[in-house]
Amino acid sequence: MDRILLIDDEPEIRTLIRIHMERAGFQIIEAESGRQAIERMNEQHFELMILDLMMDDGNGFDVLRYLHEKSLETIVIALSARREVQDKITTLGLGAVDYVTKPFSPLELLARVQAQLRRQRPKSTHQSELIRLNKLVLDVDNLVLQNDGSNPHELTPVECELLKLFMQNPDRVLTKREIYRQIWQHENYDDNNLSVFISRLRKILESLSGSQHTLHTVRGVGYRFSGDK
Repeated sequence: MDRILLIDDEPEIRTLIRIHMERAGFQIIEAESGRQAIERMNEQHFELMILDLMMDDGNGFDVLRYLHEKSLETIVIALSARREVQDKITTLGLGAVDYVTKPFSPLELLARVQAQLRRQRPKSTHQSELIRLNKLVLDVDNLVLQNDGSNPHELTPVECELLKLFMQNPDRVLTKREIYRQIWQHENYDDNNLSVFISRLRKILESLSGSQHTLHTVRGVGYRFSGDK
């Protein structure tokens, strides 16, 4: 079982993340400050760390510097409400592999965690999950979409999960509530949020050379992904 160190000074955020991570089979150890996080790291090894950059006792950059100084091999996904490019550059430069801005989807954070852990494992011991529909191929593990050998298109975790759902249900009308329940694990869907992702997927499909698959809007109901060649 992969062990994850979760560092955030907001109990509500820690609880939300922990629930989703434990459901996925991860062991979660919490820390509410950078100082406490360093104590936890001195006690045991963690495969991955979810690190809030801005906390009351200072900031997560100190934790990143500690990891670097001690040469500890732990994957770090940073959380922050700050969206400045320089913050992202500094964070990634100190060794974090991903930067997630608040507010965030717990499901997308989970998908990023799973993707990073998969990337660290030897490829020979793991077979990528491929979803195929005619000439369309979705590499779920590597977040890549191709059509008939065209140049691969990189996806975000949520885009990948949405395409997986549609490709596994071609020519079937999926309601907005059903989609939201499957992807975001909420009964009460956010229409604007879903619309943004549907728009992104349409642009991605249009950019693929030779692809004739489209996402159709079924007014007042949801969406249908064409399974035609």
